[in-house]
Amino acid sequence: MIEILVAEDDEMIANLIKINLVKAGYLCTCAYNGKDAANLLDSKHFDLCLFDIMLPEIDGYELLEYAKSMDIPSIFITAMGTTDNKVKGLRAGADDYIAKPFEVVEMLARVESVLRRYKKTNDELVEDDVVINFQSRSVTKAGKTLDLTHKEFELLVLLIRNKNIALYRDVIYENVWGNDYVGDSRTIDLHIQRLRRKLDWGDKIQSVYKVGYKLV
Repeated sequence: MIEILVAEDDEMIANLIKINLVKAGYLCTCAYNGKDAANLLDSKHFDLCLFDIMLPEIDGYELLEYAKSMDIPSIFITAMGTTDNKVKGLRAGADDYIAKPFEVVEMLARVESVLRRYKKTNDELVEDDVVINFQSRSVTKAGKTLDLTHKEFELLVLLIRNKNIALYRDVIYENVWGNDYVGDSRTIDLHIQRLRRKLDWGDKIQSVYKVGYKLV
């Protein structure tokens, strides 16, 4: 499985990140200062690092250099969210930059994007008796292959990776349709209806009033 290191001195934020990464199917280890993060980089294999910049003992920029020497992709997550700080972080070699406060769904999307760029992705994602295989882009339920369209596949992955999180419609559009969205407000509803029917998840994919949908 994909192993992610989170270096964040605010334990509440670090644990929130860890909970959501684990829910999304990743292994996650937290360090609450830069020295512990460096020691973990020496002792374990990681596929991705998420670094706060203002860390005690060793800051995020030094950790980034250390991770780069090991060819580990890294994302900065920091309250230093000005354009100048973002440019500095990216020029230093960070693969992405997330400014606090951030939405969990944005963080997960950026993590997935960086991992995909480095061809580091979990082969499978499992929810109950549904198995998603990313290599073959296939979905099975109780061992039976389901016929999903490309958008249905992407929507299903988004829902599972954000289980129990209410996803706003614009977040769903951005992550599933991107530039392909042409403004038809019924598009997402139709895709949700088809997923419910194909997966027999009528009660599992719930509508959230004035928000969008969530998987429970």
